[in-house]
Amino acid sequence: MKRFTRGLLAVTVLIAALAPAHADEVFVSGLRPHERPEGAPRVVEEPHPRDWYVTALTGLVPPYPRSLYFLDVQGGWYTPFTVPGMLGPYDIRGWHKSN
Repeated sequence: MKRFTRGLLAVTVLIAALAPAHADEVFVSGLRPHERPEGAPRVVEEPHPRDWYVTALTGLVPPYPRSLYFLDVQGGWYTPFTVPGMLGPYDIRGWHKSN
């Protein structure tokens, strides 16, 4: 245990020695990293083509419940709702069904 403690102390001292002496010398993405830069591009709309909706609604039949309207404002980020999930008895939407 003493050997581990000494090794940990040595690594800590080494990291402290390599760290910059003054915090103002460290570059942190501009003067206000907590604010979005003026003029930075923004995604204001993420239109989905018809094929995307067909895939997202696989295994569901109209009329679609109001709870699925979140797809209209989904955006371009990942959602597990639009990709195949588990196999076998858990495949309630038929993603893995062979035709």
